[in-house]
Amino acid sequence: MTIQVGDRIPSASFRIKTNEGIQEISTDELFKGKKVVLFSVPGAFTPTCSAKHLPGFVQKAGDFKAKGVDTIACMAVNDAFVMDAWGKDQQVGDKVAMLADGNATFAKAIGLELDATGVGLGIRSQRFAMVVDDGTVTGLHVEQPGAFEVSSAESVLATL
Repeated sequence: MTIQVGDRIPSASFRIKTNEGIQEISTDELFKGKKVVLFSVPGAFTPTCSAKHLPGFVQKAGDFKAKGVDTIACMAVNDAFVMDAWGKDQQVGDKVAMLADGNATFAKAIGLELDATGVGLGIRSQRFAMVVDDGTVTGLHVEQPGAFEVSSAESVLATL
C-alpha cells in the first residue's frame, strides 16, 4: 500500500557516509520535530537525476530554508559510498543529505518501490518528493514512470 498524505513515516533506517565512516540514521532521527523534504530518484548518476533532480534541490536549498524546511534529503536505492560520491560530484555540500536505501527497505515500506529488473537495474525507488512535518506526510508528489514534473524542486517549493 502506497503511503498517503496524513500517514506517519514508517520506522526504518538509511545509511549515510560521514567522516567517521558509514553511519545509520533512523527515520525518527531524520523526521522527529523537523520539517523535511525527502525526494527520491531511481538511481545516483543517472541522467535526469544528475542533470535536473538533485541540482534543482541544491540550487534552491536557500529557498526551502526560507520556507521553514529544516532538512532536504535525497534518497536512492544505492549504497552509501555511491551516494557520497554522487553528492561530491554534484557539489551538494551540506545542502542535501544523501541517504542510501541500499536494499529498497524504505521504498518498499512506503509502497513506492520500482521494479526495474527488466532493464537490469533491480528494485529501485520511484521518483517522488514528499514533505514530512514531524514524521507525518503533509505533501506527496509521485511521478509517473519516466516523468519529471511534480517532484522537481520548483514544483515542491510552489506547494509550501
